[in-house]
Amino acid sequence: MHLSDFTFDLPPELIAQKPSGTRGEDRLMRLRRADGTVSHYTMADLPDLIAPGTLMVFNDSRVRRSRCYAIKEASGREQEFMFLQQTTPAGDTWRAMVKGAKKVKPGNVFRFADGSLGTVVADEGDAGTEFRTVSFPFALGEAWFERNGRIPLPPYIHRADDDTDSERYQTVYARETGSAACPTAGLHFTEALLARLAARGIELAWVTLHVGLGTFLPVRTETIEDHRMHEEAYTVPDGVADAVNRAKREGRPVLAVGTTSVRTLESAADGNGIVRGGTGSTRIFMYPGYRFKVVDQLFTNFHTPESTLLMLVSAFAGREHILSAYRTAVERGYRFFSYGDAMLIQ
Repeated sequence: MHLSDFTFDLPPELIAQKPSGTRGEDRLMRLRRADGTVSHYTMADLPDLIAPGTLMVFNDSRVRRSRCYAIKEASGREQEFMFLQQTTPAGDTWRAMVKGAKKVKPGNVFRFADGSLGTVVADEGDAGTEFRTVSFPFALGEAWFERNGRIPLPPYIHRADDDTDSERYQTVYARETGSAACPTAGLHFTEALLARLAARGIELAWVTLHVGLGTFLPVRTETIEDHRMHEEAYTVPDGVADAVNRAKREGRPVLAVGTTSVRTLESAADGNGIVRGGTGSTRIFMYPGYRFKVVDQLFTNFHTPESTLLMLVSAFAGREHILSAYRTAVERGYRFFSYGDAMLIQ
């Protein structure tokens, strides 16, 4: 398949630049996988659209304040770093996405907001990419990121983060810090909505997948099969694996909240669709032709043109159904991307 198979026209004004006024009051489109029909609701309607006994699986990863600015010691020029993951067990060396990476060389020293110094070190995997490896004389803990970092809003939000984002760019159930981008489908849920879902007899469970910025990297190959996915770390608690396998045995639907939950469940499943508990990492790439082993339904946001996320939902619901639903969303003025409206695919 070709990259151009996954494009659509999106007016810029439909790209949500801020969260809606109140969490949990966004619009909701339901898409039927069988025939592509769509219907329109709000998030308040969601519990009534999900059958009792359904198992909903959420991603509880918490966004790290990973966007950091530093001054290059040699020139005094400001440099932006997006820290993604530590590369040594000690936690003193990190891989980062770097703006204008061509000008950032091994040996360059940068001073961060609290005065700490980081040095770019050589790494073969960084050559020719937007990534660099940065070493510090101490381990970077979450307190360091709280002092030096900012909320890493995605590149299609054309404003600086503010105090509102500290709360609204986290899910209400976020627990495990480690993501460089929010698993944004979960942003629609409130404690009250979760309670309504549970009261209806819907089973709730949580996995963890730490979202990397590869989510926002463009697909640079015209033939999508040639694209190589970014790697992300995940954890499936043993009890959640048991709950998923039990639901499948009993014929109850498994509803993944967000594409990250889909990636986790499908990666943790063996060839027979049995989910194994534990930790792992995944580069799974789902595009039309992929056969889903675990996930039966999907709650998600509206995704960017030509993105791997659009390819994933196209694999799940059918490319023509998705593109038709997106055209309807544009016509009706739905808000797109991280702070936008939601879609339930059943």
